[in-house]
Amino acid sequence: MKAASFEYTRAPDLDGALEAIAQADGACKPIGGSQSLGPMLNLRLARPRRVVDISSLPGLREVTSRPGAVVIGAAVTHAEIEDGVHAPLADHPMRSVAGGIAYRAIRTRGTVGGSLAHADPAADWVLAFAALGARIQVRSARASRVVEADAFMLGAYTTVLHADELIVAIEVPAMTPTTRWGYHKLCRKPGEFAEASAAVYFEAGRKQARIALGAVDGRPILLDRLAAEIAATGAGAASRSQIRLAVASALPERDSIDVNLFAVCVERALAQAGVLHPQPHPAE
Repeated sequence: MKAASFEYTRAPDLDGALEAIAQADGACKPIGGSQSLGPMLNLRLARPRRVVDISSLPGLREVTSRPGAVVIGAAVTHAEIEDGVHAPLADHPMRSVAGGIAYRAIRTRGTVGGSLAHADPAADWVLAFAALGARIQVRSARASRVVEADAFMLGAYTTVLHADELIVAIEVPAMTPTTRWGYHKLCRKPGEFAEASAAVYFEAGRKQARIALGAVDGRPILLDRLAAEIAATGAGAASRSQIRLAVASALPERDSIDVNLFAVCVERALAQAGVLHPQPHPAE
């Protein structure tokens, strides 16, 4: 199919883009890498009156460091993160997350902000940023605000963004010597969306402990109690039975097979973080 007709706008700067979005009175879609919106336009699942191209806006194409955080522009591509193009992310474990997104052609075009705005429950950045405790900078022509990543997504393909708002950047906590991080997902074949996924983040210096489940029916689910117990007592609180119990409690509608898959993801993510050693599992 072909997209329904729409007005295409390529703004010279961020302020111009925000003004063009505001003028459309809710009938506008910003487009970055077009890996999500493009197919939706072609299938006529989205029929905006105006599309505003933000893929080349200078302010959205930068990655900068500031005390305690790395700020990633919304139009930075997955491939740029994967390749360590931007110095502040050269040694960041987000590179491995980016390298596991879909296929290289998609990673070359797809953007961080576009993935978040699309809000597919199985998307990698939706989960990774929630686990990292990232903050999302949002702007419109009328105001600016910052949203916690774990509160940004309301449900499948639904976010807190208003019709005239745009993601401009994501603030990710800087890595320190005490940071422990892990990410694992299970897919039917490489390049597909995850059937189950989990991310863990422990930062003793900031007294933060997060374990998050992705590829659930809505936004990522945080296993706060399990994370706190592991942070307080170490690997002893991360037994297979305790992990499975925490997952089952968080996903009461899932059957035992699904619970087992998510538990495996948590175990593998914890192993990557050095919290426990990987073990053979009946699911493998």
